[in-house]
Amino acid sequence: MTVANHERRGTALLDWYEKHRRHLPWRAAGDPWPVLISEVMLQQTQALRVIPFYERFLAAFPTPGNLAVAPVAVVLALWSGLGYNRRAVRLHEAARRIVREGWPSNAVGLQDLPGIGPYTAAAVACFAFGEQLPTIETNVRRVVSRWHGRPLRGGALIEAARRELPPGRAADWNQGVMDLGAAICRPTGPSCLACPVAAWCAGPATYVAPPGQGRYRGSNREARGVVIRTLVDNGPATMVQLATVTDLSVARLGRALEGLVAEGMIEPADAGVYKLAGSEAARKLARRAFPSTVRMLSG
Repeated sequence: MTVANHERRGTALLDWYEKHRRHLPWRAAGDPWPVLISEVMLQQTQALRVIPFYERFLAAFPTPGNLAVAPVAVVLALWSGLGYNRRAVRLHEAARRIVREGWPSNAVGLQDLPGIGPYTAAAVACFAFGEQLPTIETNVRRVVSRWHGRPLRGGALIEAARRELPPGRAADWNQGVMDLGAAICRPTGPSCLACPVAAWCAGPATYVAPPGQGRYRGSNREARGVVIRTLVDNGPATMVQLATVTDLSVARLGRALEGLVAEGMIEPADAGVYKLAGSEAARKLARRAFPSTVRMLSG
């Protein structure tokens, strides 16, 4: 692929993106905090499902400082239903680090934050701080692989995507590729006739999808989510009460409780009761410090 073709493809993609971009609430944010929240929520979760959780979470915690002092119980309550609750705990830890040490301003520094991997760090660095680098996620991997006519991974994928970046337009290019992958260059049944860069693409047949996730139903992840939702909705409960409400087997419930306690999401109390992490004193603090959050949770 010649440099001229790279430029034509980049121009065609950006022109298409200007007309067809998805208007997602976090894209208007220049502040790294909303960008970080959105990117953590978008991990393994579709954008349209994220929107209501993102808006509610950002309203409750508009700055890292707000989240840093919030009880874990309140954080999990606002996150519950989105799935992968561990992400909320790691974001809580990241907020505390940001409050103590300030924002890292590049992708390398951002990866030092708890729970922040290479993609999320690159996304925040690019979209909030203007670093000119590709954000390698599922859509980018699929689209760029199809352009080049071979399944790209690792360093080869990063290098191929870097060569595609139009000077000074990394954020728009990354968002454009994501939107192209979501709307046109889909994993199956891509709409090649409607694709703005079809003239410079090797075609969809060369792409090999990565292995899918394990099944959710019956998994430990499902059991953990059920426990968190039950404690959010009903308050502290014994193992017997949780088994009755959730209909989980004793073995599955025990594994879920053990993992959630170890990760600091829930904690055992007196008389065999389990509750969301955070003492009653912390809950009272939450009611004073986050009245709007408490109203959202109770409403």
